[in-house]
Amino acid sequence: MKKTVKVVAAIIENEQNEILCALRSPSMAIPNMWEFPGGKVEKDEDIYSALEREIVEEMNCKIRAGELFHDNIHEYETFIINLMAIKCKITEAEPVPNEHSKLVWLKRENLASLVWAPADIPAVEQLIAEKV
Repeated sequence: MKKTVKVVAAIIENEQNEILCALRSPSMAIPNMWEFPGGKVEKDEDIYSALEREIVEEMNCKIRAGELFHDNIHEYETFIINLMAIKCKITEAEPVPNEHSKLVWLKRENLASLVWAPADIPAVEQLIAEKV
C-alpha cells in the first residue's frame, strides 16, 4: 500500500491580486515544476500552524493562514498526496527562495503558463476560474 502524505500549500496573494508561485529546485522530489509553497503536516499539528511553520522555514517570512481553499488527493507513482491549499496573507517580511529555485508573482490569468506539479493543478484551475 502506498503511503499517504498530508501536505499544506500556501496560496499567497498580494495587494495586486497576484499569486506567489514557487519553482521546485532540481534537488527536490518532482524537480523543476511549479507549486504553491508549503510542506508536510507533522503528527499532532493542525494544517494552519503547519503551513505557517513551513513558510517561515522555506521563505523567511510570516503568513497568516486563512480559509481552506482546495483539498485534493493525488496519486503519484510511489506515494499518495493529500494536498490542502490554504489562502494566506503575508504579515511580515518578503518571501525569499531558501529551498526553491525561483519565486514569481503572477496574475490568475497567467498561472496556466507555468508547468505545475500534478497535485497542484486542481487548485490552479480553481484559482483561474475564481472571480476577484
